[in-house]
This record gives sequence, C-alpha cells and structure tokens, in this order.
Amino acid sequence: METSKPVQQVACPTCKKAVNWTPAEKFKPFCSERCKLIDLGDWATEAHKIPGEPLFEEDEDQSVF
Repeated sequence: METSKPVQQVACPTCKKAVNWTPAEKFKPFCSERCKLIDLGDWATEAHKIPGEPLFEEDEDQSVF
C-alpha cells in the first residue's frame, strides 16, 4: 500500500494565503503574479530593507561604473 505525502503549504509573503509547495505553483512562495509584483515594488521603493550599515554615504556618488 502506497501512502501519499501531505503537500507542504506556505503562507504567501504578501497576502498570507496558503500556497501549495509543488512544481505546479509557478509563483511560489507567492500565490499569484500580483502578490509577486507587489513584493518586488516594496523592495524597489525600499519598503523592505536588509538591516545593516549603508554601502554608500548619502552624498557619495552611487554610480557603479
């Protein structure tokens, strides 16, 4: 007798909806493209930040090239 494994679920980081962790879920860990883009926008506007010292001073030229 073969027993199937329960599908692992995670909470969407944006809306907290349950998302099955399977190959069929193409936006995981997000529930949808909309939630994925909302999260990307939050990083782009610095609503999400990784704590630590800034790499550049505010008045320093931030061009990489």
